[in-house]
Amino acid sequence: MQRAPTPGLSSQHLAEMEQLNNTPPPPPPQQQQHRPSSSASSRAHHFHPARPAILDLFNLYLGRRSPQKSDESVREPPNKTQKRVTAINRELPPPNEQFLFDFEQIQSQFPDQEQLRAVTESVLISLVIQCCNHAPRAEFLLFALRSLCNIGYINWDAFLPSLLSSVSSAENPVGQGSQAMVAVSSATSSQSGVPPPSNAIPNSANFQASNPASPLPAIHGIGSPAQSAAELSTLSPMKSNDVICNGQQSARANISVRENVISSLRQLSCKIILISLESNLMPVTRFDIFNHMLNWLVNWDQRQQGLDEFDSAQFWKPDKALIEWLHDCLDVIWLLVDDNKCRVPFYELIRSGLQFIENIPDDEALFTLILEIHRRRDMMATHMQMLDQHLHCPTFGTPRLLPQATTTGETVTNMRYSPITYPSVLGEPLHGEELAASIQRGSLDWERAMRCLRHAFRNTPSPDWWRRVLLVAPCHRTHAQGPTPGAVFTSEMISEATIDRIVELLKLTNAETNCWQEWLIVSDVFFFLMKHGCIDFVDFVDKLVCRLQDGDQHILRTNHVTWLLAQIIRVELVMNALNTDSRKVETTRKILSFHKEDRSSDPNNPQSILLDFISSCQNLRIWSLNTSTREYLNNEQLQKGKQIDEWWRQVSKGERIMDYMNMDERSIGMFWVVSYTMAQPACETVMHWLTSAGVTEIPGTNLQPNERLMVMQEVSPLPVSLLSGFSINLCLKLAFQMEESLFSGQVVPSIAMVETYVRVLLISPHALFRSIMTLLSPKNQNPLSKPAASLLVFEILNYRLLSLYRYQGKNKGLIHDVTKIIATLKGKRGDHRVFRLAENLCMNLILSMREFFSVKRDGKGPTEFTETINRITITTLAIIIKTHGIAEVEHLLYLQTILEQILATSQHAWSEKTLRHFPPILREALAGRIDNRGLAIQAWQQAETTVINQCTQLLSSSADPTYVMTYINHSFPQHRQYLCSGAWILMYGHPESINSLHLGRVLREFSPEEVTANIYTMVDVLLHHFNLELQRGRSLQDLMVKACASLAFFIWAHELLPLDILLLALIDRDDDPHALRIVISILDSKELQQRVKLYLMNRGPAEHWIYSGVFKRTELQKALGNHLSWKERYPTFFDDIAARLLPVIPLIIYRLIENDAIDAADRVLQVYSTFLHYYPLNFTFVRDILAYFYSHLPSKLIIRILTVLDVKKIPFSESFPQHINSSNAPPLDYFATLLLGLVNHVIPPLNNSSKNGQVGEASNASVRAPHIKAQATSQGGPSVAPEGQKPFYQLQDPGTYTQLILETAVIEILSLPITASQIVSSLVQIVVHIQPTLVQSSNGSHPTSVGQSSVLPTSPSGGSTDSLGATRTPTAAGLSNSNFVWRSGYTCQQLSCLLIQACGLLLAQLPPEFHIQLYIEAARVIKESWWLSDGKRSVSELESAVCYALLDPTWAAQDNTSTAIGNVVALLHAFFSNLPLEWLEGTHLIIKHLRPVTSIAGLRIAFRIIGPLLPRLANAHTLFNKTLSVLLSVMADVFGRNSQPSAPVEASEIADIIDFLHHIVHYEGQGGPVQASSKPRAEVLALIGRAAESFSPDVQHLMTHLKADVNCSIYAATHPKFVQNTS
Repeated sequence: MQRAPTPGLSSQHLAEMEQLNNTPPPPPPQQQQHRPSSSASSRAHHFHPARPAILDLFNLYLGRRSPQKSDESVREPPNKTQKRVTAINRELPPPNEQFLFDFEQIQSQFPDQEQLRAVTESVLISLVIQCCNHAPRAEFLLFALRSLCNIGYINWDAFLPSLLSSVSSAENPVGQGSQAMVAVSSATSSQSGVPPPSNAIPNSANFQASNPASPLPAIHGIGSPAQSAAELSTLSPMKSNDVICNGQQSARANISVRENVISSLRQLSCKIILISLESNLMPVTRFDIFNHMLNWLVNWDQRQQGLDEFDSAQFWKPDKALIEWLHDCLDVIWLLVDDNKCRVPFYELIRSGLQFIENIPDDEALFTLILEIHRRRDMMATHMQMLDQHLHCPTFGTPRLLPQATTTGETVTNMRYSPITYPSVLGEPLHGEELAASIQRGSLDWERAMRCLRHAFRNTPSPDWWRRVLLVAPCHRTHAQGPTPGAVFTSEMISEATIDRIVELLKLTNAETNCWQEWLIVSDVFFFLMKHGCIDFVDFVDKLVCRLQDGDQHILRTNHVTWLLAQIIRVELVMNALNTDSRKVETTRKILSFHKEDRSSDPNNPQSILLDFISSCQNLRIWSLNTSTREYLNNEQLQKGKQIDEWWRQVSKGERIMDYMNMDERSIGMFWVVSYTMAQPACETVMHWLTSAGVTEIPGTNLQPNERLMVMQEVSPLPVSLLSGFSINLCLKLAFQMEESLFSGQVVPSIAMVETYVRVLLISPHALFRSIMTLLSPKNQNPLSKPAASLLVFEILNYRLLSLYRYQGKNKGLIHDVTKIIATLKGKRGDHRVFRLAENLCMNLILSMREFFSVKRDGKGPTEFTETINRITITTLAIIIKTHGIAEVEHLLYLQTILEQILATSQHAWSEKTLRHFPPILREALAGRIDNRGLAIQAWQQAETTVINQCTQLLSSSADPTYVMTYINHSFPQHRQYLCSGAWILMYGHPESINSLHLGRVLREFSPEEVTANIYTMVDVLLHHFNLELQRGRSLQDLMVKACASLAFFIWAHELLPLDILLLALIDRDDDPHALRIVISILDSKELQQRVKLYLMNRGPAEHWIYSGVFKRTELQKALGNHLSWKERYPTFFDDIAARLLPVIPLIIYRLIENDAIDAADRVLQVYSTFLHYYPLNFTFVRDILAYFYSHLPSKLIIRILTVLDVKKIPFSESFPQHINSSNAPPLDYFATLLLGLVNHVIPPLNNSSKNGQVGEASNASVRAPHIKAQATSQGGPSVAPEGQKPFYQLQDPGTYTQLILETAVIEILSLPITASQIVSSLVQIVVHIQPTLVQSSNGSHPTSVGQSSVLPTSPSGGSTDSLGATRTPTAAGLSNSNFVWRSGYTCQQLSCLLIQACGLLLAQLPPEFHIQLYIEAARVIKESWWLSDGKRSVSELESAVCYALLDPTWAAQDNTSTAIGNVVALLHAFFSNLPLEWLEGTHLIIKHLRPVTSIAGLRIAFRIIGPLLPRLANAHTLFNKTLSVLLSVMADVFGRNSQPSAPVEASEIADIIDFLHHIVHYEGQGGPVQASSKPRAEVLALIGRAAESFSPDVQHLMTHLKADVNCSIYAATHPKFVQNTS
C-alpha cells in the first residue's frame, strides 16, 4: 500500500532532483576511515540540489519554520521601548512513523544514492548542532538516525568523524584563531592513532561567545555547512535583546547558557554514538570516538573565561546537564573498552592519563572508571619492573659505569642506561634533568639517589662519571647551556651527600679512628665538584651549618671542616661567592664558625699541626680577599699566622735547602701549613730540592761537535706521605711548574722530578688530572716538533699513567691521539725509537680496554694502525666480547664496521686453534678469511734470486761500504721487505759470515713500517725453510738450534730488530707447530732472562710510588739496544727492551693455551711471574684469562696464573688456598661469606636512618670492615680487611676498591676446581633458603630487629612465608649459623635482599657457562615448588600464591621467611640488571626449561621473570622480537587452540598480561617511555598476529588490536605503513 506524501513537503524540490547532475560519488568506506571528509566535498554537499528538500523534510518533522517565513522578523529590529505579547500559532509536525516513508519518497528521485547519503549526513550534522538544546527535536533526530540506520542508510564511519569534528568546531569560538587547528587535530587523530592534545580540542575555559544572540558560534566545520545569520538568530534559544553584555552578571549568564548548550550537544553526540556502536564500526572511527570522549572527560571542569577565581570557587558547581553528558560519555567509553567487544583496548585508558585529572567530580560513575584504570595500571606496571628494582644502584664494581657508543668517533651517551632511573607510573625507567629536579627531598626516590651518591663518595668513581651524572648548580649555569644528557643528580642531592660524608668522617674521627686518607679523598672529590660548579657554595655552607649546629650537635670537635673549606677557598667560584655575592658577609661568618681548638693527643703529629694552624690560614686568606669581612676575623688566629712566618724564615734563610727525606714530623706539619699560606714560595722550595743536585753533561756519540746535552742529577723524589698533605693549590702550582721544566726546559729532567710529577697526579686524580698529550701540541703545533718532550710524554703514559687514563675514561681518546702520531711516523725513515715506544703504548692502551672503542676518531675509512696493532685489536675484541659481553646494541651495530676497518689493512688470517676460542660473533666474521701466507711465499720465491744477489753484495764480509747508500736509495720497495729474509738465508748456520754493520745501518735507515714488514716476512720464510729442511730428513733439534742461533744474531748479538715485534710475529703463526717452539726457546734464553733480571734490579719495586731511594738511569744503548738507540741523543727514564715485553708475554700465554701447550705456559709463568708484577694490567690479565679459558685450564696452571698477582695485596678469602688445592666442593659457608664480602664492600649501603633496621653507622663499608676482620672464619672472610678507604694509586688495577673486591671474588670462583653447575647450585641454594637461615643466625646469639625496614617497601625477598598455609622453608643444608646478621650490621630482611643482589651481581660477571647453569637451576627450583608440582591445590589458591610473592610483594614482607620462587626471581632480576645486552639473549633458556607451562600461575611466573627485560631491549629490535616470541609461546602453552591446561582457564584472568603486551610494544615502538604519539612497529604487530593464530578465540579477541589487520586493529589502521599499503 502506497502512502501519500506528507503535507508541507515542497514538491518543487522533488522535481529538481530529477535534473541532478552526475557527480563523482564520495570515497568508499575504506578510504573514508583515513579521510572522513574534506572541505571541498562539504561545499559540494551544501550546494547540492537535494539539500533544500532534505532540509525542508527535517524542518517539517522538527516543527521549525522555514527561513523564508522568518525574514520579516529578522529584518525588523527589536524596539526596546515597546513590548508585544503574541501567541505562537504553529502546525503540529507529522507523526515520527511517517518520516521514513517521506524520506524514501525523496530517495527514489535520485539515482546516485551515495551523493544523497552524503547530503543527508551533512544536513543531520548541522541539525544536531542547532537542535541539541531542544529536547523534542533532539529526540526526533535520534529517531531519524536510528530509522535511517535500520535501512542501512547511515555510513557511520563517515558520519561520526564529521560529527565530532563539527562539534569541536562548534565548541571553539570564532576569533580565537584555533578553529582550524581543532578541525585538523580532530580529523588527523584518526589517521595518526594519537589522542589529540588536551589543548587541541577546545574546552570551556577558552569559550567566549562571539555572537551574543547565539549560544554557539557560527559553524564552519567539516561536514557542516555554514548557516546564515538569520537562521542562527532564529534557532537561538535566547534572543539578542535578552543578552545584556555589561557587568559580571551578564558574563555569568552568558557562560551558564553556553555551558548548557555544550552539555546538551555532548549529550546528544554521546547518544548518537551509542546508537552507532550497535553497528560494526571501522577501527579508525572507534579510535576517533575514544579520543574525543577522553578529551571531554579530561577537560570536564574547564571554565568559561570571564569568571574570576572567587566566582568559580564559590558559585560554580556541576549542574545536572553536565552530569548527564558525563554519564553518557562514560557509557560510550565502557562500551568501547568492553572486553566482550574489544572495540578499543583498555590499555588506551591506562596510558591516557585520565586517572590523573586534577579535579575529579563527585561522581561515582567516573570514580569507578578511574579506580579500574588505577587497578589495571598497577597490575600492568608490575610486569615492567624487576623485583627489588629500587635496590639496583651502581656498585662501581664494574668498569661499565655509564655505557657509551662511539660509532662516529664522537662519544654518544646511551640515554637508556643512566646510572639510576626512577620508575614511572607505567613502570617505565625514567631519568633526565627535569625528572631529577622534580624529586622531592625525603621521598623514596630521593633516598635512592642519596644511596648512590653516598656509595660514590666512599668508592670514588672516575671524574668522568661525576661529569656525566651531575647537574651544574643553577647559580653557575649559563643560559647558553643546554640540558645535560644522562644527568640525574641535582646540586641539592650532591650537597646533601657531601655533608653526609663529612658528618660520617667526623664521627669516625671523634671515635679516634684514623681516617686521614678518607679526608684526603673527600677533599680531592670536593675540589673537583666545586670547581665544576656542581655545588652552590653559599647554599652548601648554609646547609652544613644547619646540619652541624642543629641536626648533629657536638659532632664538630676538630678543624677538619675548616681544613676542607681551606682546600677549595681559592677555587674561582668560591672566591666569587666570598667577594661579590650579596650574602658574602653572612657566608664568611658561617665559615669562621667551623673553627675548633685542636685537642689532639699528639701535638707533634703532622695532621694535628696542620689542623691546629688551618684556622689561621683560613683567616689570613679571607683577610686578603675582602676588606668588608675583615671585622669578623679572629685576631688571635691572625696573630697566630706570625708563627708560620717565623718558622718559614728560619728554615728557608740563606741558601739552606730543605731536606725532604729527613724532615721530622713537626717540620712536615709546618710545611703543610705553609702550603696553604705561601704556596708559591713552597712550590719554589720543592723545585729547588728537585734540582739541588745540579746538572751534568751526558756523554754521547750522536751529538754535534759544539752541542752539549745537560741532565739534572738525581735526588730522591718527594714521598707520597709528604705530598698528600700539600694543599691542592700547591699541587696545582707544582704540576704546572714541573710541566714547564719537564717538557719545555733546556735541561733533561731527572727521574726524581718525573716521578714526583707522576705522584702529584696520582694522589689527587680528580682535582689535578689533565691530558699531557695537549702539552705536546699547544696552539695546533706538530706534536713531534719537540722530540725530547714526545719521548718523555710517551714514557710517562706507558710506564706510569696508563691506569690513570683508564680510570679517567680517557684511554679511548688517547688511542686516537697516539694512532695519529704513529700514522705520521710509520713511513718516516729512521725514527724507530719514538715510533716503537708509541706503538708499545698503543698496545697497552688497547689491551686496557674493557668496552668497545672506535679504531678511528671520525669512524670512516681503514684504520691507521700498524699491522701489529691491528692484530692485537682483534685479540682484544675477542677478550672483551668473551669475558665482558657486548654491552650495548650500538656496539653490535658497528662491530662489523670496526672489523672492516681493521681487515682493510691487515692481511693476517688467524689459526683454527685461535678461532675456536674466539666468541662466535667474531669467529664467524673471521672464519672465511683466506690465509695469504702461501702467496707471500710464492712472492718470496719469485724475488729470492734478486734478493739473495743484493744481500750478497750488501752483507758479505768484503762488501763495498758505498753500496749501503746505493741499496737504501735505489732498491725497490718490494725487494726491501725481503732484506731480513735474505740475510737469514745467507747466515743460516753461519751467523758470523754476515756483515752486521751494513745490515744494522740499512735497517736503521728503513722506515719503521718497512722493518715490521721485514720481520713478518722473515718469520714466514724461516718457518717455510724449516719445514723444507724437515722434509729433507734434517733433525728437528738441529734445525731448532740453527734457527734460534740465527735469531739470536738479530736480537741479541747485534740488536738489529725489536724483540717484541718478532715475538708477536712468531705467535701469530701458531698454526705452524714450530713457531711457538721458537718463541719458548727465546723466552728460555739466558740473554732475555738476564735482561729481565737487570730490569728488576734497576727499576725498584713494582709499586713505584713507595720507592724512597734514588732512581738509577740506565744507559741509552743498554736500555734500548743498537736498533732503537742509533742516532738518539736523549736518555731514557723508564723505557727498556724488557719493559716493552710486558704486554707481549700475556699474549704469548694466551697463544700457548690456545695451542694446548699447557706445560710451556706454566714454565713461562714460572720464570716471568715476578716480572709480570710490573705489568700495569696484571690483575686484569689474570681475571680475563681465567674467564676466557674457563673450563679449559688445569688446576696446576690456574695456580701458576695466580702467582702473577701479589697475593699479599689481594683480598682473597682465607680458605681460598685450601679450596683451590682440593677436589671437593667448598661448603656453603664459603660462598655465603664471599657474598657477604660483596654486601659489605660492593653493594651500596642502605640508608643509615632506617626506622626499624637499627643499622646506624654499622652499614658503612668503612665501619663494617672491623667486624668482618674480627669474625673471619676458616671457611671465608677477607684476609686483607681494609683499614680504610684506599687511595687510587694503591688500586690502579682494576681502579676502585669495589672493583678489586668484586673481581677478586670472580677470580676465586673461576679458580675453583669444581664445575660451574656445582658453584651455581650452591649459590642458588643459599638464595632460596637465605631468609630462614638469617633469622636463625640472628636469633642464635645476636638478636637483631627484623621488622620491615622503610628502605625496603616492596621487596619480596624482604620476608614472607613460603606459601599460604604451607610449611616454612628450611635452612640451607651445610650453611652454618655464622652470625651473618651481626657481622653485616643489617637486619635480616635487609641482609637477605642485599645478599640476593650480591649473588646476582657476582653471577653476571662470570662467563656464559655459569649463566646456562643458573637458568637450569632456577627452572628446577621453580618447577619443584609446590605451586607447580602439587596438583591438588585449587586454582584460586595457586593464583593467590603467585600474587603473594610476585605481584604484590608487600604481602610477603609481613613475615620473616621468603618464598623460594620470590627469591629466585629476585636473583634473576638482579642478575639481568648487571648483564651486558649480548648475554641477555641466553635468558630464553630459562623459559625453555620451564616449558611446557600448563597453568596461569606458571604463565605469570614466566612473564614476571622475562617481562621486565623487554624495556631494556627496546632498541635491540631483533632480540626484543625473539624475547617477545618466547613469551607468546608460553601463552600458547596455556591458551593455545589445542592446549590442555591443568585447570580450566579464562582469558579474562590474564587481562594484566594483555595490557602489558600492549604497553611494551608501544614502548619498543617509541624506543623509550610511551608518549601520546607512540605506535607499535609494523614488524611487531605482524609477529604478534602470527603468534595469535595459535591462541584460543577468547585470547585472540583480547589481542585484536595487536595484529597487522587494518580492519580490526586500531594500531594497524592508524599505522602509516599499513595505511600506505591499503591506500
